[in-house]
Amino acid sequence: MSKKEIRVALIGHQFMGIAHSNAFRNVTMWTDLPAKIILKCICANDSLDNLNEFAARYGWEECETDWRKVVARDDIDLISIATPNYLHKEIAVEAAKSGKHILCEKPLANDLYEAKEMLRAVSEAGVKHCCGYSYRFTPSLALARQLVEEGRIGRIFHVFVRYAQDWITDPDFGMVWRFDKKIAGSGPLGDLSAHSIDATRFVTGLKFKEVTGNLQTLIKERPLDSNNPDGPKGKVTVDDVAQFLVNFEGGATGCFESTRLATGRKNYNTIEVNGEKGSIVWNFEEQNYLMFYDNTLSPEEAGFRKINVTHDVHPYNGGWWPQGHGIGYADSFVIEVAEFIRSIVEDMPFNPDFEDGVKCQEVLEAIGQSAETRGWVTI
Repeated sequence: MSKKEIRVALIGHQFMGIAHSNAFRNVTMWTDLPAKIILKCICANDSLDNLNEFAARYGWEECETDWRKVVARDDIDLISIATPNYLHKEIAVEAAKSGKHILCEKPLANDLYEAKEMLRAVSEAGVKHCCGYSYRFTPSLALARQLVEEGRIGRIFHVFVRYAQDWITDPDFGMVWRFDKKIAGSGPLGDLSAHSIDATRFVTGLKFKEVTGNLQTLIKERPLDSNNPDGPKGKVTVDDVAQFLVNFEGGATGCFESTRLATGRKNYNTIEVNGEKGSIVWNFEEQNYLMFYDNTLSPEEAGFRKINVTHDVHPYNGGWWPQGHGIGYADSFVIEVAEFIRSIVEDMPFNPDFEDGVKCQEVLEAIGQSAETRGWVTI
């Protein structure tokens, strides 16, 4: 029996565009997927020479510079959005009107109003939609969720979450779009804490009740040209550091931080969940493992155990390779795409979807309001 064809167009071709290209190109190689994936078109605001080079390297059949033409095409089934954040809403809404399934990078939009518009558009169109919280698709984080759902840590007391990077610690690192609030929406708050908020919702099932936030821009100007640090400067209009406290419904508390100024930290994405019966510690830099403390054991046996989450009994079968061989960053996108494609072909529910994106945006917006008012804000 022939497999259903899913014809994909990718909009955006920088870092996330490469991650998406790799996933769509390799997904049928690593998974028994009930579909044939066709990499139909790459679209970006760039020269055709650069786009042709990208297409040849990553396997796309055609190039286009106008995304409006792409979303209107009859030979496209799925639009993958990997553009800067400020473009997400317009592209997604038009794609939904054209009946396209949509995978959109996180955060869903630059503000809650736009995020809700996107959710309304896909709901009215009846298309499948994915908000790209790819860390959900690491077997270790999925096992953490499973242990919580099984009651292995009991009542949750609090969560401690930190997402730290260091790629902009040099004040001479030049201006890029991520430093412009109009384009990016925010700094590490939307770029990193969005992942942390979604991962916390995914693992714990807790609902955010109220937040109080602190947003700081510590390097307020940067060179417009990295090669000329003494030249003209541009104003940084987003946060460098985002910190916030959370009270969840039911009484649990949380402490969150995201930063791009944590010298020595490359992608230190961590979650610790402390409960009555046990605790879980997840660190993406060691994503093939999960730390689990079972408080029901005797003092003689108690202690954090390091679980190698690469066995076929683990979520997503532990990845592609035999137990102990491990998976990497790119594999989470492959699993994400596989699960999303499966939901399209089999007409099954999928998460994280645009509703998850909206719920995250509600928290981000409340944190921003709190940082301005210097008080607690109810979600």
